[in-house]
Amino acid sequence: MDITIVCDYRSEDIKGLPLEDLAVFVLRHEQQPDTTEVSITFVPDDRIASLNHTYRNVDGPTDVLSFECDGFDDDFDDGHSEDEPFELGDIIIAPDVADRQKSEYGTSFAEEIETLLTHGLLHLCGHDHQTDREAEQMLALQDALLDEWKVTYEARR
Repeated sequence: MDITIVCDYRSEDIKGLPLEDLAVFVLRHEQQPDTTEVSITFVPDDRIASLNHTYRNVDGPTDVLSFECDGFDDDFDDGHSEDEPFELGDIIIAPDVADRQKSEYGTSFAEEIETLLTHGLLHLCGHDHQTDREAEQMLALQDALLDEWKVTYEARR
């Protein structure tokens, strides 16, 4: 798997977090191909607010946005070799929003970033929360993955 992390904003806060390992963990759980490519970019509030307005017609910053590229709904399996890159998509995370949310959710900055990354990856893998039922299922999966990740990551340290 090819995980690209672009961290030109707040790199001192992001550097050292095991985000590539977490991304691979979530993508393997979701049975994505080994050729999966994902980019993760950290941006300031004004940039994510602009993207939020452009793509969702919602004013103001949000915490995470996901932009799908290839998808299994796009007939990826039809006529593609196993070695061909599978460009799953891009995740944009706003660390300033994560910083503000940590007190609201009782998490640390690192936990909030891990939650947003997991949430974004689940969106790229086809999960959504448009209905109450979808939201319950996605949140339960997200929480279960993060719980398992904590155990797995701690065991490796």
